[in-house]
Amino acid sequence: MRLPAFTAPDTPAARAARDLAAEYHSPSLLNHVTRSWLWAEAFAAVEGRTGYDRELVYVSAMLHDIGIVTAFDNHTLAYEDAGGHVGVALTAGAGWPQARRTRVHEVIVRHNWPSVDPAMDVEGYLLEIATALDISGARADVLPEPFMREVLAAYPRLALGAEFTACVTDQAERKPDTSARRLVDGGVARKLRENPLEGLGGSGVES
Repeated sequence: MRLPAFTAPDTPAARAARDLAAEYHSPSLLNHVTRSWLWAEAFAAVEGRTGYDRELVYVSAMLHDIGIVTAFDNHTLAYEDAGGHVGVALTAGAGWPQARRTRVHEVIVRHNWPSVDPAMDVEGYLLEIATALDISGARADVLPEPFMREVLAAYPRLALGAEFTACVTDQAERKPDTSARRLVDGGVARKLRENPLEGLGGSGVES
């Protein structure tokens, strides 16, 4: 398993999602969403999953945390719900039918579920386990270590721990009935600090 084997979908929605993420995310968050897509694809490969919607996974990964960005922060909705609506708007502009636009919202929302049944939503499952790896270090022993090192060298973690902790803590304080509160109470700051990915050479130095 090597990094060049994974290429982003070359579609209007995928390109627009990447452009939006690059415009509004910090370098740390942009690397996080990119790694999340790569981890999702890698988990699919390791588990032998085929036939899933790769474009949907990519668009959802690129936009899954955009709801914590100031420009898209909703004062009442959970950040994943707000991000899902950004995904709906973007894919509507790309010509996706309504049912598939609904799917991008579902996948983004479900990335923050404690778990997703792949029999119900394989794309949601892949994004959930991918983001859990990047934030909490869950299933860090499943993917090949050389591949993880390669991804982290290309897309280092930079200041993800401090940035994500600050953003989610702010969300939890302002919107205590949302999943952000569960993440904070569940020790997301500690999980980020203790994530085994931090020891694989992926910290980098943010300029």
